Amino acid sequence: MSTTPNTAAASPKENLYTELQALDREAHRALRLSKLIHSDHSPARGLNAMYANAVEFIDLSREYPVVFVRAGDPQANNGALEVAPMAVLGLKRGENLYLKDDGGWTASYVPATLRGYPFAMVRTDDNNYIVCFDKAWSGFSEQEGERLFDDKGEATEFTKGVQTYLEQLDGEMQRTRSFCEQLVELNLLQDMRFDAQMENGQSMVVDGFLAIDEKKLAELSDAKLGELHRNGMLGLIHAHMASLGMMRRLVERRVALQLPA
Repeated sequence: MSTTPNTAAASPKENLYTELQALDREAHRALRLSKLIHSDHSPARGLNAMYANAVEFIDLSREYPVVFVRAGDPQANNGALEVAPMAVLGLKRGENLYLKDDGGWTASYVPATLRGYPFAMVRTDDNNYIVCFDKAWSGFSEQEGERLFDDKGEATEFTKGVQTYLEQLDGEMQRTRSFCEQLVELNLLQDMRFDAQMENGQSMVVDGFLAIDEKKLAELSDAKLGELHRNGMLGLIHAHMASLGMMRRLVERRVALQLPA
């Protein structure tokens, strides 16, 4: 997703994680989590979008635009289109309009990916998964906070809870991937752009994202629409479509912060 004019912020980020490292019971036995992400969302600074799971669409749609972007390598997938849903956080690269200077979050719903930080589930070459953590997160300590391992090197209840959350998150990612594949198969996505006129007369264009083609959706057969309704996809589609109205809210946030277009 891009904007025009496409002037980047000072330190734009493409990824929430900075220095992922596998969590090891021996090497990290003394590691503690002294600060939880819900008290400081500063790792999301510089992110203008964040991955959204389909199960979140309704909650997200009340506060964020939810769009689709091209993902993956078409050559590695025989030229097939791959897409991923994203919650839009800003209208320019490197801009997060939901993050306060003190690390607070201005929306009541925080995307699930951010809530899982500083931990992540990473797939290995042998198709297994390991729990990783962002070594760059300032909330780690060896003196205070939640212990990740006990004296025997066994995972604490806190760490087991983290792993359970990450497993649930990964399961939702798999279901979201299937949802996106069906949207592509039904050819329901089209390139979109958003044009905004700022109060000072400047204009801003946000493009590079995909959204549901309402005409193609309406042309689906009653049988197919009934199928989409029964499997829950139609509700997700409508939540996405409703969320696009939040683009105007992002403009209002920019104006309130007196940011230049």
